[in-house]
Amino acid sequence: MNPSDIILETRGLTKEFKGFVAVSDVSLKVVRGTIHALIGPNGAGKTTCFNLLTKFLTPTRGSILFNGGDITRETPEHIARRGIVRSYQISSVFPHLSVLENVRIALQRPTGLSFQFWRSERALDHLNARALDLLEQVDLGPFASAETVSLPYGRKRALEIATTLATEPELMLLDEPTQGMGHEDVARVTELIKRVAAGRTVLMVEHNMNVVSSIADTITVLSRGAVLAEGPYARVSNDPAVKEAYMGTADAQLEGVGH
Repeated sequence: MNPSDIILETRGLTKEFKGFVAVSDVSLKVVRGTIHALIGPNGAGKTTCFNLLTKFLTPTRGSILFNGGDITRETPEHIARRGIVRSYQISSVFPHLSVLENVRIALQRPTGLSFQFWRSERALDHLNARALDLLEQVDLGPFASAETVSLPYGRKRALEIATTLATEPELMLLDEPTQGMGHEDVARVTELIKRVAAGRTVLMVEHNMNVVSSIADTITVLSRGAVLAEGPYARVSNDPAVKEAYMGTADAQLEGVGH
């Protein structure tokens, strides 16, 4: 594989908390233009790994490279400016603004206008067309003028993806994008992720194996903080060690775990 194909790489990434090893010697390679899923049982270290990648935690040992450059010691702000943008398990939108206004705020960040509250709202009208385009991409065009608090949960997650896209990320980190959703919302958001991932790179933590099996190009399985297996879904789902980690027996069926 050409080194330029690797957008994100970790080498021996380790995080210890007072003697407890939450992430142990994790080495990942995320290929540009793919969807890469990080899965594992509860307590496997997935969220800690995400917190290390976005610099909300500092690794005890190891390094993180983005586009070949070492970003291990950079701040979360620098990471975001480089184009690594994370969405969270809990929807993080402004509930009492309209759907359009939420996206427009995200579009303001690169302009430097977001903190200039004395400006007339009309100064931001030039962002409306781009905001509406992003809403159309996530099937929220008809909801543009709705108050965000009125949206169903799955639509709020779609809005969060739209606000993430507004920052023009080179690498999107999605943290449990379908958590807490019913079947219909899961199907909608799964299709949405697949659509917006075209031409982008996505690294996602996800419990729902049906979601992972349908959209992930590569899956890394964590167990007790360490990499247990990696590869396409067909390979990892048939790995006896993975079945045992999830279900307690090597004969277990992995399909559908995570509902």
